Amino acid sequence: MIIFNKKSQNNGIFIAILAIFSVISISITSLTSCNKSSSCDLKAIFVNDKNATQNTAMVAYCVAQNINFTTDSSGILYQIITPGATNHPNLCETISMTYTGKLLNGTQFDTGTISYPLSQLITGWQIIVPKIGKGGHIKVVIPSSLAYGSQSISGIPANSPLYFDITLN
Repeated sequence: MIIFNKKSQNNGIFIAILAIFSVISISITSLTSCNKSSSCDLKAIFVNDKNATQNTAMVAYCVAQNINFTTDSSGILYQIITPGATNHPNLCETISMTYTGKLLNGTQFDTGTISYPLSQLITGWQIIVPKIGKGGHIKVVIPSSLAYGSQSISGIPANSPLYFDITLN
């Protein structure tokens, strides 16, 4: 027969609480370890829908705007104007960028400066912004599937490919 006294019961409770605290601390550390000083395993998830009609319109826009584009495997067309710093952001970082967004008919739908975790921005930005460093400037035409898709948002019609002029601050 094992007899516990009040002191050993208190020690047992203390050890149990300490063990729970340790597990919680390790979990929080694991969840928040995605920062500049560590590697980032997050990747933009996308499917290139290879929409021929959109791609034709995107190429025509680039030609008309004298954008000497490169085609990303995602279907994004882009031209790096200035590469910026050698360190490029990853999806685990908060970025600051100044941008202008237009429809392919030239209608500007947004402009401004934002500071946001890259992982929380549209998929097209998650893919393309890491191609430049701080101070970098890029022109981008994004297929609708990597922007707002079939949603109509703030003056952007559904299924619209979008043009962005982006500078990473």
